[in-house]
Amino acid sequence: MAVMKDPFNRPILRTGLFYPDPDAALVFLQAAFGFARHMVVRDRDGKLMHAEIKFGDAEIVVDSEWADFVSCPNALNGKNTQLIYIQLQDGLDAHCANARANGADIIEPPQDQIYGDRTYRAKDIGGHIWTFSQAVKIVTREDAEKAGDMTIEGWF
Repeated sequence: MAVMKDPFNRPILRTGLFYPDPDAALVFLQAAFGFARHMVVRDRDGKLMHAEIKFGDAEIVVDSEWADFVSCPNALNGKNTQLIYIQLQDGLDAHCANARANGADIIEPPQDQIYGDRTYRAKDIGGHIWTFSQAVKIVTREDAEKAGDMTIEGWF
């Protein structure tokens, strides 16, 4: 069989998030976190069937809770089985302020990390937890190991 190039040019790895009201989630993710709608598919009655949003070269699928094996964390007493990590190039503190102003629950405010990033964590309207990071300082592996009292295998 011949190899076909993906006509949608999708990234190798994507993730999907599920919400009881995916339309509200799209509005929230756009306003709070700066995602752009890439594709929205609706049935004849206007019900959202599938959506894709982008942030830079990252892409996330947003869907309803369409099967008994998918759910948002709010339906699971707030338990998350994954976190979403987004690497910003700049403006982390302003991004956090915008997220807060648009209804995100900031569960960890911006703070510098031992490995050179500044990060914050936010919970969205479905209970999904997002970690936003920005590189602010170059740190050697040895300095990070010393600061964290740990050993690290591999480094950038």
